[in-house]
Amino acid sequence: MKRRNKKKDNKKRGSSFSKLSLFQKPGIKFFKPCPLSGKNAPVIDYKNIKLLRKYISESGRILPSRITNVSLKKQKELSKAIKRARLLALI
Repeated sequence: MKRRNKKKDNKKRGSSFSKLSLFQKPGIKFFKPCPLSGKNAPVIDYKNIKLLRKYISESGRILPSRITNVSLKKQKELSKAIKRARLLALI
């Protein structure tokens, strides 16, 4: 009896599938730019409570960047500002 190499078989099977969903057209990309980057973007500051509340859930947790579409750099600044505002009892 011959033994099959499972790794090679998995690679062959996986290559035939595309990464698009079944209902997605091939030319469409779902990309949203960061709302806190670019021209006319608001400055992230711990005193800007109105801005910080947009990125906090009802339970008081910081929303992840996959939901808010904020870039990694801005997400770190945002979380720092939110934590600082919490510490100073502004939120």
